[in-house]
Amino acid sequence: MAIETELKLRIAPEDMARLKRHPFLRSLSGERATSRKLYSVYFDTPDLKLHHGAMALRLRRVGKQWLQTLKGGGGVRAGLHQRNEWETPVAAEQLDFAALEAAGASPLPPNLRKKLQPLFVTDFTRSIRMLQFEGALIELCMDSGEIRAGKSMHTISELELELKSGEPLQLFRLALALLDIVPVEVETTSKAEYGYRLHLPVRAMVGQAQLPKLDGHDTVESALQQMIWSCLFHLQANVAGAVKKADDEYLHQIRVALRRLRVALSMSAKHRGDAELESLRKLVAELGTALGRSREWDVFVTQVLPAVQKYQHVHTGFDAVAQQSEKFRQHCHRHVHAALQSGDFQRLLLRFGAWMNGEYWRGPANRDDLSGFAAKILRKRSRRVHQCGMYIQKADARQLHVLRIACKNLRYSADLFASLYGADKTKSYLNALVRLQGTLGVLNDNAVALNLLDELDRGAQQEAIALIRTRIAHHNSKLLTELREAWGKFSELSAF
Repeated sequence: MAIETELKLRIAPEDMARLKRHPFLRSLSGERATSRKLYSVYFDTPDLKLHHGAMALRLRRVGKQWLQTLKGGGGVRAGLHQRNEWETPVAAEQLDFAALEAAGASPLPPNLRKKLQPLFVTDFTRSIRMLQFEGALIELCMDSGEIRAGKSMHTISELELELKSGEPLQLFRLALALLDIVPVEVETTSKAEYGYRLHLPVRAMVGQAQLPKLDGHDTVESALQQMIWSCLFHLQANVAGAVKKADDEYLHQIRVALRRLRVALSMSAKHRGDAELESLRKLVAELGTALGRSREWDVFVTQVLPAVQKYQHVHTGFDAVAQQSEKFRQHCHRHVHAALQSGDFQRLLLRFGAWMNGEYWRGPANRDDLSGFAAKILRKRSRRVHQCGMYIQKADARQLHVLRIACKNLRYSADLFASLYGADKTKSYLNALVRLQGTLGVLNDNAVALNLLDELDRGAQQEAIALIRTRIAHHNSKLLTELREAWGKFSELSAF
C-alpha cells in the first residue's frame, strides 16, 4: 500500500498552455515533459457502496497496460489529497480481486463484488514533469480531457502536484510559485467525485460547520490544527455555491467560517506567536469585512423589508425602497464574487496550506495540557461576556455591539472545545448562549438597517423610510425585552 499525497489545482486550458511553455518549469527539471493518454473506468454498485465508504475502484489503461487501483481513507485539507492506494497490473480490462488482496487491500465482500458495474470514465492526456523544488521531488501532472457518465460530461483541466519525497509544505510553496505565473484555483474535488456527480446528480447542499472531535489525549497543537482545518473545510465547502449565486446561505456560511477561523487563530496566537500567523489573521479579518457589506444588504432586502411590510399597509414608496436596495445588494454581490474568484483568495488558501504544514506546529510543546488550555480560554471569554453584560438594562447600541462580539467569541470557542466536555454538560449552556447571541444579532441587523436607510435616495421614498424606521423601533422594544430574559437565563448558568 502507498499513501498518495497530492495537491490539485484547477487551471484554464489557455493558462495550461502558457504554463507548459514557461521557463520556470524547465529551471526545475533537467528532462523534457512526457505525455500519455489515460483512460479509466470507475466501478461501483448501483447503490454506490464504495462511494459511501469513501473508496474508489478503477481500471486504467496506460498505453497497452491495464492497471487496477483501489483508493480509500485519508481526506482533503486545503486541496491536499492524502489517500491510501493499492495499485496492481492486470492482464485485461477486468477486475482482479485476488491481485488487490495480494497488494494488501482488505477483501471486498463477495456480495459487493457481484454488484460492481462501470459507472463513468475519465479520458484525458497527462503531461508529466519531475521537478526538484526546495529539496523536494514533486511530480507535476498537467491533465486535459473529460469525464463522461452517459450523456453527461465534465471538462478536465487541472494540475496535480504529487509529493515523491519531501514535505507537503513544498507542494503549497510550489503552488504559490505557479500562482505568480498563471491563475490557478485550489481543487478540493477529485475526478472520481466529479464522475459520481455526473452519474447521479444531486442538489448541492450548503456546507455547515463540522466541529472537531477532541479528547483529553490531544495536545494543544493537535487540537488547534483540527479546529483550523475544520474552519477551512467549512469555508471552502461554500465558495462554489456563493460564486454561482445558488443561495444567500452560502455567503452567510462563508462569513461564519471566517469568524470561527478568526477565533481559532486567536487561540493559536495565545499558544505561540508567529509572524505568518499574524499576517493570516489580518487577511482573514479583511476578507470578513469585505464580505460583511454584502451580507448587510442581504439581510436588509430578504428579512428586514419583508418583516416591515407585513405590519404596514401597502405604501407606494416601499417598492422604490426595495428596488434601490436590491441594486445596492447586487452591486455588493459583484464585489463578493470578484473577491472569491481572485488570485488573492487562492493565495490565502495556499498560504494557509503551507503554514498548516510548516514550522509553527513543530515548535516546543505548550506546558498546559489541552483541558487546562481550554479552561483558560473559556474562563477569560466568559468573564468578558459578563463584564459587557453588567449594564445590559441601560446599554446603548454601541455597548450591545460589544456584548454581541464577546458572545460570538465565547460561543465559537465553546463550540470548538465542546467535545472535550460532552454533550450533556454543554447543551444547556450553549443553548442559552445561542439564544442570547441570536437576539443580539437581530438587534444588530436592525441597527445596520437604520444606517443603510441613510444611504438610500430619500426623495419620494421619504414617507416609506419613516415608516420603516418606526417599525424597526417598535421591533427593537420587543427585542430588548427578549434580550433581558435571555441574559437572565444565561447569567444563571456556569460555564462548562
